[in-house]
Amino acid sequence: MRQGERDVVDHVDENVETLVDRTLDLLSYETGNPPGKTRAVVDRIEPLLTDLGLDVDRFAVDGAKPNLIATLPGAGDETLCYNGHLDTVPFDREAWSTDPLGERRGDRIYGRGATDMKGAVAAMLEVARAYAETATTPPVTLRFALVSDEETGGAAGLRALLEADRIEADAAVIGETTCADGRHSVTVGDRGSIWLTLEARGEAAHGSRPPMGVNAIDRLYEAVDFVRESLQARSLELDPRLDPIVEDSVAYYAPSMGEETVRDLFSHPSVNLGTFEGGSAVNSVPETARAQLDVRLAPGVDTATVLADVRECLDGHDGVEIVDVSWSVGTFEDPDSPLVDATASLAANVTDDRVYRRCATGGGDAKKLRHAGISTVEFGLGTDTAHAVDEYTTVDALRGNALVYGRLPYALADRLDVAR
Repeated sequence: MRQGERDVVDHVDENVETLVDRTLDLLSYETGNPPGKTRAVVDRIEPLLTDLGLDVDRFAVDGAKPNLIATLPGAGDETLCYNGHLDTVPFDREAWSTDPLGERRGDRIYGRGATDMKGAVAAMLEVARAYAETATTPPVTLRFALVSDEETGGAAGLRALLEADRIEADAAVIGETTCADGRHSVTVGDRGSIWLTLEARGEAAHGSRPPMGVNAIDRLYEAVDFVRESLQARSLELDPRLDPIVEDSVAYYAPSMGEETVRDLFSHPSVNLGTFEGGSAVNSVPETARAQLDVRLAPGVDTATVLADVRECLDGHDGVEIVDVSWSVGTFEDPDSPLVDATASLAANVTDDRVYRRCATGGGDAKKLRHAGISTVEFGLGTDTAHAVDEYTTVDALRGNALVYGRLPYALADRLDVAR
């Protein structure tokens, strides 16, 4: 370990209690989304980074949901971005047995966002402090992008920064918790999605004379069922580079989901009927009905082709049409890329355990960054209590995150040098 890297590690180890206090400080700001107001916590963080000597820029398309970008210049040409979101899901205070705005009990730090992901943000801030206070010049430029509006996929957060070309990074690590049930992982891929809104029209009639009308709910359910069965029977053609990611994903998820179920998530589209509504009264034949379908696809699968299959499925169903659609293409990193290998190796060193290089079952801000050409992983030690009542993280998880994030610039620079 080089001197600068050792100085950063020692600083982290000597300031674990400061890291815990910083986490509790961030948790004390209520940032549930909706409405997702993050201005107060950004007002708190901005001077901390400025006082450390970082170049800090506040960027907002919504004044209630600002974002912060802070930069610490490095010795090399590459830039590593640490990305974390400051908004959380809402909470019901009455349901909690601990304080949802932060409480420590022994080794546990409770609060909404403790593991998703104010704890990881606190670890990133501690990394910035470690480099600044030890006067260590990192081998790559460090950029901290602390954003709003992630939990609802809104337009005010990372999307706004990318559209304004404010990220400017070669690689990124997102502090999402990637551990569950004692298993550790780096998330290196995400699945694509198609969100469909279907509408059906029939002919109204009195409920006592169903043959005199055409039931829109029946029409729509038959169409949904046909689409679901047809898509789930479709075998997906996967990029061969996905093979090791799929195998690690199977090993990671199998204890909780079963191996066959996990393999199906990657070899076939998954289809969820999320909402279904129609009719106005029990004694009337419904004239209209509406449903929303969530279709998920393995990384790299051509979303347009699958959407064309859906349209073909609906051709034989009179009165049923797609009225709204949105989609995204899944992305993935080479599991042996410099960023993935650096992050996974450091995580294994800190946890002294296997670290899976796996695909997420859904998708979030990592997908946005990869589509922007930025090599991206998600990594965070934590607990599987994200979005749950009495959400918490641990002191060990906070320390482990700060150590991995702090050493990552050196591990990444080493592997980039080898790749060149």
